[in-house]
Amino acid sequence: MTAETYALVGDIGGTNARFALLQEGSVKPLALEVLPCADYANLDEAVVDYLARAGVDSVDEVCFAVASPVTGTQVRMTNNHWRFDIHAVQQQFGWRTFKVINDYTAMALGVLHVTNDKLVHVCGGPGNPARPKLVIGPGTGLGVSGLMPIRNGWVPLITEGGHVDFAPTDETEAAILRILHARFGRVSVERILCGQGLLNLYQAHAELQGLAAPLDTPDKITAAALERQGTLAHQVLCHFCTILGRAAGNAALTLGSLGGVYLCGGILPRFIDFFLGSPFQSGFEDKGRMRPLMEFTPVYLVTDTYTGLLGAAEALGNPEVQ
Repeated sequence: MTAETYALVGDIGGTNARFALLQEGSVKPLALEVLPCADYANLDEAVVDYLARAGVDSVDEVCFAVASPVTGTQVRMTNNHWRFDIHAVQQQFGWRTFKVINDYTAMALGVLHVTNDKLVHVCGGPGNPARPKLVIGPGTGLGVSGLMPIRNGWVPLITEGGHVDFAPTDETEAAILRILHARFGRVSVERILCGQGLLNLYQAHAELQGLAAPLDTPDKITAAALERQGTLAHQVLCHFCTILGRAAGNAALTLGSLGGVYLCGGILPRFIDFFLGSPFQSGFEDKGRMRPLMEFTPVYLVTDTYTGLLGAAEALGNPEVQ
């Protein structure tokens, strides 16, 4: 591989950093590597290691999607220890172009390149493909973005919509809010709709019902729910899907996303069959007078693991992304 031929893209989350190379004019990721963020002191160490693994000495054009707000030049990752200055890193490596975008901005752009075989229809439709698209999904955090149509393409939205307030709709959820408020103070919807959030929800339900809560990781809760080993775990995972449906529906109403809702992130693909049979759809569509609009809006589950990399690749050549 030669430095003159390839660009570098990355999708850096709270747990893993995904890197790939691009040929000029292509968004297809090559030489994919997934590196645990915990194994590196900071971004620059991971980049050096990746380029060595890929057999490339240097690159000129780079775009990284990061699970963090991007304002100014200082980037502080929300869910891991990495911190870096955009200008300092660009100078360190001598990159001609260096774009840093929010991970869900990249996820939104990546949806434009996800193939149909990587989309699972959840509910709704047919929608209107000329209208905005919503991209939302639980992972290490809750990402929210969107795509606004323009004459010759799409403009991605930069949001922190996962940090809006959790809004309970019944007495049980009001009690859950009180429990979480005692732990965290302000309770955003991300306190529930992410990996750690599933554990928070499980522990809150256990406290309310006076039950033991022996499961101590999101994966254990999911496994117990899928195997029906514990009625509490099954109840909690169903509730998780309901709340996600309501949150996605609220965001869809706000954005007017008749172009479709795209559910991304690393959690949902682990239990697709359960999810499709869950109360997600009822949570999404239960919007009173707006129910017909919600039923008209198509919802898809995105199963492409590298959607964020596709979006970072799109961002490199997209003049709307600075």
